Amino acid sequence: MIKQFLSELEPLINIDCGSLNPQGISAVADLMQKKYESIGWHVERADFGSKTGHGLRITNKPDANAYDLVLIGHLDTVFPDGTVALRPMSVKGERAYGPGVADMKSGVLLMHFALRNLDPKVLDNLSICVLLNPDEEIGSIYSHEWIGEHAKKSKCVLVCESARIDGSLVKARKGVGEFYLNFKGVPAHAGNDPQKGRSAILEMAQWTVALHSLSDFEKGTTLNVGIVSGGTTSNTVPEHAQAKLDIRFWDNTEFDRIEAILHKMQSAPFITGLSIEIKRAAHKPAMYPSAATELLMRVIEEAGTKVGIDIKWQAVGGGSDANFTAALGIPSLDGLGPIGGCFHSEDEYLELASIEPRIKLLQEIINKL
Repeated sequence: MIKQFLSELEPLINIDCGSLNPQGISAVADLMQKKYESIGWHVERADFGSKTGHGLRITNKPDANAYDLVLIGHLDTVFPDGTVALRPMSVKGERAYGPGVADMKSGVLLMHFALRNLDPKVLDNLSICVLLNPDEEIGSIYSHEWIGEHAKKSKCVLVCESARIDGSLVKARKGVGEFYLNFKGVPAHAGNDPQKGRSAILEMAQWTVALHSLSDFEKGTTLNVGIVSGGTTSNTVPEHAQAKLDIRFWDNTEFDRIEAILHKMQSAPFITGLSIEIKRAAHKPAMYPSAATELLMRVIEEAGTKVGIDIKWQAVGGGSDANFTAALGIPSLDGLGPIGGCFHSEDEYLELASIEPRIKLLQEIINKL
């Protein structure tokens, strides 16, 4: 099975498909559409506009008004165009490497392998929907409402992002907030009239220090200004500067608190005569297991015992589309893909030995629904 899996994984990996590469994402969607149509499933493409690619809604019972299960995966990666040419998929020893090999092309393919090899009698008794979206790596800003619309019709949601490096599945995820901060100052000649200028970069630097000081590691609230830019020449007081802020939190009220602080800072800049524009880029509420989710955890643990996997659970700092579905009150769990690690880096890898056991695990979970 591993040889066949890898032969089908390679074409999915070897397409540049960053979140804002519509052609690449749609090319991956084409491949997955053909796979599902070849086994008789109904596939519907979702158009999210010109900035990202198509999503896919895939069902075994297209006329159903409700689902027993929604499976979720994403087609995009974080990697820029040209990455595939530099390091296409490769296999070294017991691991496969390549852009998105663990996050999450292998999980996307695992869902298909599990479903296409499932007992037809099981499928006859279930209504299953697979959602593959194109923009998860940028917060599902175009597709999260589409995901919610279909997830609301389901008894439960499983997301096939990679399992953790120790094999653990994911029961909880931090919430995520992202903001663009645009600073507008007053330009001036840095030698002749520096006092007439209002430095956008200096304002941004003071914001960066102030925002990082708001992190509270005991609460699990962290702030990170991860991207900055600004200025034109070294002898000009900079008129413009930009920053992107990432916020992580376990307590959803923390997001509201930080957002309020941002707007308070906006109204009182460190440097008079500047203005700041704040734009929310993404928001995912924190994901917690509800009582109904804990019942689903027990089902998965029983399935693990049946196939010889000791199920462990983790709470992690990264977000996923499970954050959205859990916030809707739908039992949602994550990490059902193969084991992988070093996400978002050139060392990203997939553990080959985990492929077949994790396919069997997903099949057994579906058997128990």
